Amino acid sequence: MIVFEGGEGAGKSTQLRRLSAVLTERGVAHVCLREPGGTPLGTEVRRILLDRASDIEPRAEALLFMASRAQLVQREIRPAVARGDVVLLDRFFLSTYAYQIAGHRLHEEDVRNANRFATDGLVPDLTILLRFPALEGLDRAAVRASAHDRMEAMGESFHDRVATALGTFAEPAWQAAHPECGPIAAVDAGGTEDEVADRVLAVVRQRWPGT
Repeated sequence: MIVFEGGEGAGKSTQLRRLSAVLTERGVAHVCLREPGGTPLGTEVRRILLDRASDIEPRAEALLFMASRAQLVQREIRPAVARGDVVLLDRFFLSTYAYQIAGHRLHEEDVRNANRFATDGLVPDLTILLRFPALEGLDRAAVRASAHDRMEAMGESFHDRVATALGTFAEPAWQAAHPECGPIAAVDAGGTEDEVADRVLAVVRQRWPGT
């Protein structure tokens, strides 16, 4: 399972599609999923979480993400892995650690325990962490969707905390303290779409040489 993570507008969905195209070209069976979403339950949770009219407490927000995640793991990810398919996932629990723990300042161990329950011990094989300036990413996201969704509209200080957290996730010490996250590789998301895609592919080749 390969997870794409990063702040708003970092290009996760775009780079996931690019890697999917490479896998298709090479005849590698794979599925593309996103969080929250990927199941009927997850799609409804996504609608609620991103709707700017939704009034959701941080703890409730975290639990909604966990509910979507638990459904996705059991209904989609584990069956795909059992078939031998590669799973490409747009966001997973690093986003929870960044947005709910750092952004909303929820207690880390409470969130980690809830995540452990939701994932049933599933660990990504690789997380590609796309790094892009937070404010530029928010501007890019607003242009893409014409308006900010509920998460994007949390405010500058919130997104500063998220960006700071994301900046630490690729550090060896952080990864050693969070083995449930698996290996994390930071990728510069600046430059053209092609340039970023080349960097992503280089990371994948390094993780699985000769494939």
